[in-house]
Amino acid sequence: MGLLENKIALVTGAGGGIGRAIALAFAREGATILLNYRGAIEKVEKVKKEIEAAGGQAQLYKCDVSDFTACQEMIQAAIKDFGRVDILVNNAGITRDGLIMKMKEEDFDAVIRTNLKGTFNTIRHLSRYMLKQKSGKIINISSVSGILGNAGQANYAASKAGVIGLTKTMARELASRGITVNAIAPGFVDTEMTAILPEAVKEEACRQILLGRFGKASEIAETAIFLACAKADYITGQVISVDGGMNL
Repeated sequence: MGLLENKIALVTGAGGGIGRAIALAFAREGATILLNYRGAIEKVEKVKKEIEAAGGQAQLYKCDVSDFTACQEMIQAAIKDFGRVDILVNNAGITRDGLIMKMKEEDFDAVIRTNLKGTFNTIRHLSRYMLKQKSGKIINISSVSGILGNAGQANYAASKAGVIGLTKTMARELASRGITVNAIAPGFVDTEMTAILPEAVKEEACRQILLGRFGKASEIAETAIFLACAKADYITGQVISVDGGMNL
């Protein structure tokens, strides 16, 4: 029997990278997966097929998490379809990198809207149902950039630092009803987002990582499994860095 047997888990940005890894790992542990995506339906359909081929259950929900009303409609549809949502993983995120002197206003706003406001939107609409259930696990994907800052990522680092503040505040607000809220702060992880980095940048990044390598998406997923299962029932308001020692 899996650690997440009979649980309903909503994963935002589930089409690739860390979101895909979490969705597949949760499904292997017995959860039914609600796969959120914004545009790349081919990727998320592939994830759904992988889950179903392994004997799991998954359903697609198209929604731009930065849209407050669209998030409300997605959560309502999920509750209508499954009766409840036990686990929420706020993974959807984008980057629009650039030095502050050259960063466009729309690039700053877009990253904040998706990464930070998107996390607020899903929690805002789902928490009312979790409060009625008197149970729930919320896992927000932050970043080492939100802890250390990162040159060229003023928007991304600010959004991910905001996710940490939101995580701690939601932990305080929701704890009395048995809902835990935690964050994972990955470092550099082998995904499509980091694959496009120049080799020189990757080499420099590795020099900052104590373990000397990028992380795997599966390693982030294993941490998410722990936070989502009963073994972590007494953990809330925490930020777990999965970064190979980068932020020491």
